[in-house]
Amino acid sequence: MRKTSLVKLVSFVTIFCCFGTLGFSQDLKDFYVYADKNSPSNHFIPSGWMGDHGDLKYNDQDTKEKASGTTSIKLTYSAKKSQNNGWAGIYWQSAQNNWGEKDTGFDLTGYNKLAFKAKGAVGGEVITTIKIGGISTNNVTGDPLSFPDSDSVEYGPIKLTNEWQDYYINLVEKDLTYINGGLCIIFNADHTGGEQTINFDEIKYTYDPTLVKEKVGVNLPFYVYADSSSLDNHFIPSGWMPATSGKDLRLDINWKNLPFSGDSCIRLEYKNASGTRWAGVYWQQPANNWGTIPKAGFNLQSATKLTFWARGDKGGEVITEFKVGGISSGEYIDTDSASIGPIELTKDWKQYEIDLRGRDLSYIIGGFAWATNIDVNDPEGIVFYVDEIKYEK
Repeated sequence: MRKTSLVKLVSFVTIFCCFGTLGFSQDLKDFYVYADKNSPSNHFIPSGWMGDHGDLKYNDQDTKEKASGTTSIKLTYSAKKSQNNGWAGIYWQSAQNNWGEKDTGFDLTGYNKLAFKAKGAVGGEVITTIKIGGISTNNVTGDPLSFPDSDSVEYGPIKLTNEWQDYYINLVEKDLTYINGGLCIIFNADHTGGEQTINFDEIKYTYDPTLVKEKVGVNLPFYVYADSSSLDNHFIPSGWMPATSGKDLRLDINWKNLPFSGDSCIRLEYKNASGTRWAGVYWQQPANNWGTIPKAGFNLQSATKLTFWARGDKGGEVITEFKVGGISSGEYIDTDSASIGPIELTKDWKQYEIDLRGRDLSYIIGGFAWATNIDVNDPEGIVFYVDEIKYEK
């Protein structure tokens, strides 16, 4: 049976005893993920290590840095890409290594905020994503889980200072009736640029009577890529196509030689080493999402175009298609697609535009994509560059 939280009892008392007023009391008891080492108030277990898990060092009893109490969590991320993923993270789960197979989640109805304190060792450290929920499908097969989280909410990226600061995730009107993934922290090697150490403390679900629902949508311009370490970047170039593309493609998002703007651009190299004769890459939200993850897409309805700059290494390189959206094979797919191509690149930077007027961009997980084939290019392969990829009004 699902665990029944204290929230239900408090909710009942609030509704029937507080002068008939519906709602939740601002005195609702805080529900801690972490208060102190071995605190009886703690819930969830940091057992869901993901990505380059060998890059992580975890200490939940650091006594040197603490915001309150006697200890805090010290988390070091080396960014060495030890499992070749370029990212790493930890899920705090309701039971050890519970990826949705066991009915141990909590009903957190009534809470509207996940609050926490954090600081970097020197300042400038980056948390790519802080998340609650989201354990809902099998990461390998995409099949639904027996006991999925009832919702998923994420926040980030966050750049820290070397002083303790308060942060929170807005949970107003979110479905918290069943939460197995009580907290998830993710780091990206491109954001951090090297090893970093972060401390966390006072991680808790709480109720804030002043908090209101966040507006839906994004602010424009909305970048897919600004610079390699930019916190404005969205989507991840994880969707390499087809299955043999690992033999054919080389991708460097931190190419320093002659970017269009900033200090870096994306370098892409394609050779027909596998014999498949075509290849491409999707920028996805989140990584490797082919439509299997619910509530993951961005609402980009306010955008009327996607613009980007591109050039060839020699000139004459042909990209058969540049694309927005179009991931359509899963249950939680892009709501539309738009593309241009074929495009013959020049040796000089040139701006290109995908017209998005009239398109349904209410749910986009495939933020940007390109594809080409060897038959329209030099048989020895091609090298080309892309920069400043963004959605605009």
